[in-house]
Amino acid sequence: MRSKTNSTDSKTRSSVSIFIVVGLCCFFYILGAWQKSGFGKGDRIAVEVNRLVECEPSSTLNFETSHGEEGTTELQESKVKVFKPCDAKYIDYTPCHDQKRAMTFPRENMIYRERHCPSENEKLHCLIPAPQGYKNPFLWPKSRDYVPYANVPYKSLTVEKAVQNWVQYEGDVFKFPGGGTMFPQGADKYIDDLGKVIPISDGTVRIALDTGCGVASWGAYLFKKNVLTMSFAPRDSHEAQVQFALERGVPAVINVIGTQRLPYPARAVDMSQCSRCLIPWTANDGMYMMEVDRVLRPGGYWILSGPPINWKQNYQSWQRSKEDLQQEQEKIEEIAEILCWEKKSEKGDIAIWQKRINRNSCPRSRNTLESPPTCETVNPDDAWNVKMERCVTPLPQVNDAGEVAGGSLEKYPQRLNAVPPRVLSGSLPGVTTQTYEADTKLWKKHVKAYKRINKFIGETRYRNIMDMNAGYGGFAAALTSDKVWVMNVVPTIAKEKTLGVIYERGLIGIYHDWCEAFSTYPRTYDLIHASGVLSLYQDRCNIEDILLEMDRILRPEGAVIFRDDVDVLIKVKKMLGGIRWDSKLVDHEDGPLVPEKILVAVKQYWVTDGNRTADS
Repeated sequence: MRSKTNSTDSKTRSSVSIFIVVGLCCFFYILGAWQKSGFGKGDRIAVEVNRLVECEPSSTLNFETSHGEEGTTELQESKVKVFKPCDAKYIDYTPCHDQKRAMTFPRENMIYRERHCPSENEKLHCLIPAPQGYKNPFLWPKSRDYVPYANVPYKSLTVEKAVQNWVQYEGDVFKFPGGGTMFPQGADKYIDDLGKVIPISDGTVRIALDTGCGVASWGAYLFKKNVLTMSFAPRDSHEAQVQFALERGVPAVINVIGTQRLPYPARAVDMSQCSRCLIPWTANDGMYMMEVDRVLRPGGYWILSGPPINWKQNYQSWQRSKEDLQQEQEKIEEIAEILCWEKKSEKGDIAIWQKRINRNSCPRSRNTLESPPTCETVNPDDAWNVKMERCVTPLPQVNDAGEVAGGSLEKYPQRLNAVPPRVLSGSLPGVTTQTYEADTKLWKKHVKAYKRINKFIGETRYRNIMDMNAGYGGFAAALTSDKVWVMNVVPTIAKEKTLGVIYERGLIGIYHDWCEAFSTYPRTYDLIHASGVLSLYQDRCNIEDILLEMDRILRPEGAVIFRDDVDVLIKVKKMLGGIRWDSKLVDHEDGPLVPEKILVAVKQYWVTDGNRTADS
């Protein structure tokens, strides 16, 4: 009997031991899987995430505008580095287009109007204030026609351009009648005249470029035709023209045609115009026209209105001789022929050329100008700090004269979701139709999650939107709203140069290095999306500088969405209180075990008070 009892006890102890071992194995397996997921990166991070992450940020973040109410959340983090407001004289500070610095550079070829960024010891480490009385812009489409005076308190254009109907001052607002130097009767009539030659209304033309845009009325009124315009002008004696454009809710950047390539890829735009833009097209043996040719799509249109077109009627008002203007137009015609542009129309003050769809369809040139060489040393899509050259950008090869070089595009809006020719052709290493379509699907899912967090996304509350790391443009495409537009930024250090794909989708964008300031005025974007930007740059430049730049270009009460690794976002969240942003860390839409998180933030409202700054 004793033997049987000992045997039974032994079996029981053995069973318990096996149960304990199996239980421990399961426990450590689950623990290891949890840690490998990225959520369990150590007790400190786990505790911090549990403290910071909530699923419903909208319960404490206010995305409404108050047009002048102060932020509601006090700084909660201890040991936060608090950035002080800059002096009131910096309310319109543009670091890389500073007027004093510009005057130290040569005026030849507009070098002094190009980007010249401050050195590290010249950077401002303070918050750019809004002007006293600042108000959130009117909602689109009212913003197209009216801008609060307090936001851009400069009246010089109302005097300089009074007879041209650019802008008028009425009470406490600026009114924009839609006029321009070459269309004083209004942009609508001007666009209708262009539409008699160019298929503007049927989706064939989707992306336009306005070189020397003024207050961007051309781009503002093209929205009615579902045409999206990238406008640019220098920061010069026409004070605040680009700032007015952005306050109106129209895409624009500070830029100039000088010695550098335009920051856009090859074959990007369907239509480009110069409406008395004062660019010397015949200078440097036609180099500026060759740059327009680089960014113009095969089959695209170039519009020139103003000098020297219609010189016989206007030479006296332009205060130039007949001979000078005639010679200038003849040279423009010769350069256009070399570039394989066909003149489609010249009527009144407007001349229109069309770029042929491939080089094989070009007739033999009859002019006497020496043909420029083909650009062979630089990738046609490279355009950040790349010197402009007098050469013709080659087009992709075709098999017959009727084929569009680089591939034909769908009409818009079908173009938005069609697979772009650059992807179909395999010109982007490692990018296939499958990876592109998967990315598009993923961003639809992400944007759907964003809209659950902030119901105003995709509505006119956020008209001017920036995507700081745009990839293939999936975020912008997923918004699918004519109430907003997105400036898709492709970082110069991004692994894939995808800006050409973005333009082929019927979206706009620009190359940029986020270690430097962006070419815009303060307070020009309503919503900024930053997916993976901080991880991308954390070992290249100071993250504080990037956050201060984001604060500079974000409107008071504007919103930011960060999507990044949890480690990065925890550090960033601690910084945001020091720049007067309210913020909340949110789980990834797939759940808390995903190491990628979402950080949403709202910039508090505050303005300058004379020479000092104060909460209002």
